[in-house]
This record gives sequence, C-alpha cells and structure tokens, in this order.
Amino acid sequence: MLHKTRGIVLKTTDYGESSVITQIFTEKLGLQSYIINGVKKPKAKISRNMLQPLHLLHLVVYHKSSGNVQRISELKTSPLLQSIPYDVIKSSMALFLNEVLYKSVRQQTADENLFDFVFSAIEWLDHQTTGLANFHLLFLIQLTRYLGFYPDRYQDNEADYFDLKNGIFIKYKPEGLLYLSPPHTQNFSKLLQCSFENLPNLKFSNDERRYLIAKLLEYYAMHIEGFGNIHSHEILEEVLG
Repeated sequence: MLHKTRGIVLKTTDYGESSVITQIFTEKLGLQSYIINGVKKPKAKISRNMLQPLHLLHLVVYHKSSGNVQRISELKTSPLLQSIPYDVIKSSMALFLNEVLYKSVRQQTADENLFDFVFSAIEWLDHQTTGLANFHLLFLIQLTRYLGFYPDRYQDNEADYFDLKNGIFIKYKPEGLLYLSPPHTQNFSKLLQCSFENLPNLKFSNDERRYLIAKLLEYYAMHIEGFGNIHSHEILEEVLG
C-alpha cells in the first residue's frame, strides 16, 4: 500500500555494493527502515547526499505491516537545508542531535506531535543566524515533553536543587549524586523558561554549557532504557569552544 509522508533521516548504512538501508522517522508511520538500491550510481534517482542525518524529506513509500524493511517509491528533500550541511557549528549540532534522536525515537508507531516538533526545530536551526550556542540544550529539554519525562516545574523558582531521578525541583538536597545544585539549578530553570524565539537572550559560559549538557544526557539515560553513552557532544563542545 502506498503512503505519502514527511520524514527525517536518522541513519543510513551501506548494504551491498550500491544499496543502503536508511532509517527514517516518518510523520505517518513512525520509525521505519527502507532499502534503497543503486544510490551510489552516478545517475541514481535517489543519491546518498539526500540521506544525510536530519535531512528533511517528502516521501511516497510502500508499506507492509508485516515487513521489517520497506521500500520507497518517491523521495525528495523538502525543504532543502540551506545552511546546516555547510556551517560547522550547525552541522556539529545536527550530528549530536541526530545521535540523541536515534537512541530516543525507536517506536514504529506514528507520533505526529513529536514529529512536528523535531521537523520545525530543524527548520528553525537551518534559518537561524544568532543564539545558536544553546540550541541543543533547549532542544533536549523540549524533546522530553514528547518522550514523557519533561521536568515538573512546580517550585522551580524557589528550589535550590533539581532531582534528576524523579524530575522535580526540591528545596533540600536529595540523597545520592543524581541532582543539580546552585547555581546550576537556577540555570536549568532559566533553560526551562526559554523558547526558541528568545534563545539568543540566553547566556551561559562554556563551562556551564558543558555541565548542563552532561547532566541532561544523564537525565536521558535514566529515563530511556538502553540510551547508553553519547559521544558526539564532545566534538560539538570543541566547536563551540
């Protein structure tokens, strides 16, 4: 059966001499794997360049509910990314966010609200020229809304600590080591109150940014089974300085 859907490329793996298997998060069908033949040939209808991480697509696909690997009838990059593939900061950010998304979005059922958020955020990053340094922090925070573990903001303006395990702000230091303490709690609260529109006004030092991303990745690992370790943020930190 044929379906029309938007998609976001998450991972592409070589298969044989000229084919690939690409995993695409689709609006209508959730995360799906597609085999595409002949992408490495000079006159390929679908080229490997169209399947780079976080590229935005419009697709016509064949879908069988019993199949693990599907096929694509038509594919076009739309909208075509204008700056992410060519800007070192944006491309490094895209690689990091792609790794997080690949480990977070594993369901094979559609979640159109989640899809719309990710699709729109990528478009925003592609067009934005200022306030990029903290984009990945805000993206990870906002993404938790759709993954089911967005922090409880009750008392976020009064609390000195944020309990990473339970996702809540509290006034007293929790047991163990899984928490944020001042001034990181207050910076985390600022991040929660931020939107993409006022992101250029959010200022963190490089050290604070590194600390927050490390704690956010801990937060993800605690709430997503099998999340594991993320490595691409180290490259991003070097690029951001």
